[in-house]
Amino acid sequence: MKRKILLSTAWIILVVLLCIISVISIAPQVSAQGREQAAPNRHISVIRTVYEFIQRNYVEEVDPNILFEGAMTGMLNSLEDPHSAFLPESEMDNLNNTTQGTFGGVGLYVSKPIRTDGRPSYLEVASPIEGTPGWRAGINPGDLIIQIDGESTSPLTSDEAVAKLRGVPGTEVEILIRRGERVEFPVTLMRAVIEVPTVRYAMIGDIGYVRLLTFTPMTVDRTRDAINEFQSSNYRGLILDLRNNYGGLLNSAVTVSSLFLDGGVVVSTRSRIPSENMILQARGRAVVSDDIPIIVLINRASASASEIVAGALKDRGRAYLVGERSHGKGSVQQVYPLDGVGFKLTTARYYTPSGASIDGIGVPPDREVILPEFTEADAEQLNSLLNSDRIPDFVLANPQAGAEARENFARTLNREYDLDISLLMRLIRNEQTRREIAPVYDLDYDLQLQEAVKILREENFRALMQNTHNLKDLQEMHEESLPLAS
Repeated sequence: MKRKILLSTAWIILVVLLCIISVISIAPQVSAQGREQAAPNRHISVIRTVYEFIQRNYVEEVDPNILFEGAMTGMLNSLEDPHSAFLPESEMDNLNNTTQGTFGGVGLYVSKPIRTDGRPSYLEVASPIEGTPGWRAGINPGDLIIQIDGESTSPLTSDEAVAKLRGVPGTEVEILIRRGERVEFPVTLMRAVIEVPTVRYAMIGDIGYVRLLTFTPMTVDRTRDAINEFQSSNYRGLILDLRNNYGGLLNSAVTVSSLFLDGGVVVSTRSRIPSENMILQARGRAVVSDDIPIIVLINRASASASEIVAGALKDRGRAYLVGERSHGKGSVQQVYPLDGVGFKLTTARYYTPSGASIDGIGVPPDREVILPEFTEADAEQLNSLLNSDRIPDFVLANPQAGAEARENFARTLNREYDLDISLLMRLIRNEQTRREIAPVYDLDYDLQLQEAVKILREENFRALMQNTHNLKDLQEMHEESLPLAS
């Protein structure tokens, strides 16, 4: 009996010990889980404590908005993602104007140059938007806006000055213009609805040329207008120029692609949350018929929405790409407003119809046309030339200079600066067009555009596209036959 009692007691003690050991071993895990769950709340509490401590104890009174914006900026910058960022009120306004496509204003691109000579820094006109009140009033690039409604622009930031120029369509704003060193005159402008320029187009002989500047809600209609114009001119080919197009709205890119594609996938997005993955397809029937060959121009500044269009037309075999590998911004950002300010956050990545990610890689052209790059010696010569103001002085003295006069002056500069004649002529031409509405295209000096026109006019485009697809098919077959790693 005593033996049974001892055995029973031993079993009870063993079970208790095992329970204690289990509790001891599980406790750290439970504690760790608790810490993980409590971490966000603890961090928020610490941030609040530091914020309040600064407010009470810093040597000078601090604007709460500065602390708030600093904290938001730091938090989003810590992601080390160049496309996620805090958006203060001015940037939210600019973003809204760009994405909505219209705003009330006078139609002037302006900047606020920094002066180091002690003279006042006035608002400078970069360029007027064609067809707007500022353009119709004859305001030129380089003009200085000295006053807005009687207030000097010297102490204003560029954002403050722009806010004064913008306003309700139909209202007036008076500005004082300084042109050159001595000429000053007042101009009264009636504010109007200003459409953000998105598309420029023209015919190059029998080829339709359309340049997309950005993707807004207006881009689709303006592109359709261009195609209608080309059709009425009996165009035989189309060049879609997406160079230097930084992107814009995803929906706009998909709808523009639909003008060239009969249904099918345009782009897909994949996020961390599977339920938010999307496959976006072309809508309706293509406006551009299949018998119209299309060339898309891209370069290293073609990004985001422009890469979606280029990648879709390339993968679907609808266009031939010419130029340079695109930027490689293959990620999706969502903008979240917060009481006047906001932030944008990367939430997904883009994939082309073939399933390729372009993020950090870009879209490769079918035919690469790399623009000449400067050597170190060329850069020194060019820097010296640009600082000499020789070209602006020539253009001011010879505003109507034609091709022969430009070439003669370029040869004079060539003897002094040892730079390529074609580069010098392009710099002179650019300086001329900077002072007027720039031409839609420049076939004389644009090497990538020249190549696109040459392909459409001189080469067998159908055979070219067929060869491109054959190479792609062979590559895909080769990739599928590769052995799997074990």
